[in-house]
Amino acid sequence: MSQSARSAKEEAEAIRGGDRKAMAKAITLLESKRPEKAEWGRAILEELVPHTGQSMRVGVTGPPGVGKSTFIESLGTYLLERGHQVAVLAVDPSSPVTGGSILGDKTRMERLAQQAGAFIRPSPSGGSLGGVAERTREAILVCEAAGYDVVIVETVGIGQSEVSVRSMVDFFLMLLQPGAGDELQGIKKGVLELADSLVVNKADSTQLEAAERCAGEYARALGLLRAQSPNWAPRVLMVSSLQGTGIDAVWETIMEHMAALESSGERQALRKEQARQWMWSLVEEGLRSAFRAHPDVSSQIEPLERAVQNLEISPAAAAKALLEAFHS
Repeated sequence: MSQSARSAKEEAEAIRGGDRKAMAKAITLLESKRPEKAEWGRAILEELVPHTGQSMRVGVTGPPGVGKSTFIESLGTYLLERGHQVAVLAVDPSSPVTGGSILGDKTRMERLAQQAGAFIRPSPSGGSLGGVAERTREAILVCEAAGYDVVIVETVGIGQSEVSVRSMVDFFLMLLQPGAGDELQGIKKGVLELADSLVVNKADSTQLEAAERCAGEYARALGLLRAQSPNWAPRVLMVSSLQGTGIDAVWETIMEHMAALESSGERQALRKEQARQWMWSLVEEGLRSAFRAHPDVSSQIEPLERAVQNLEISPAAAAKALLEAFHS
């Protein structure tokens, strides 16, 4: 039976059996802008939901050039050697021309991509805020249903709010590079407050001393902030992703964090809150789609946008006109 002829239940069974092509197909359907394809993807996902939720979800963010892909490849390889199944959802900036991924993380994690126990899925952000793709949550569930016990989400890391990824992972890691100074000033307090751990990368050779100074600066900065969890105090670690040093300490920290939240019941509460936030994000997405598809609204969008650009009407008045057309 061809893949195209399989039912949603059969597609789900293939995914649960570890079929990577079926996984990629389901995520592609979920990401599709064509309603019929997206609906087919959701039908597959509904079959998978009862078999999800068992993975450790790790979010990795950081400024461009900090070495996120190299770090994730090093961490992923470390985990594979210890018997884990690792999925990486790498969110790239979208091409303004094609809408696809610009950077292609799969090619930047070539060593990890060749491993049998790893699944890497680069997805364009599609202009979505929060540094993640619109369907990252759904992709996490697909990976979990396929048996991957560690799911790593790499965010765009281009200065957008990282609140979205915080709301879909268990452990949120911020990767930094040596040279605190101006960089420390440039990172918003809110992002630091979201992190469960700050990891200074490139702590090797000539940069080791600078990395140690940087780690000290961030440790002091964290001391001034209020921890978001009563059961966990964020830690500052140092690694060399190229040399693989410090990776074991990062994973040990993640496991300690999980144990602390499990014993207190906070992890279960966190997962419930994630599901609630996901529901409302889908409600808001549906309302936006319904708003733009409304015939009385869609016919006015272009002329009102033009009028706002030409300073013929205020943005507030244009928004009011569209909302009144929708309510009518």
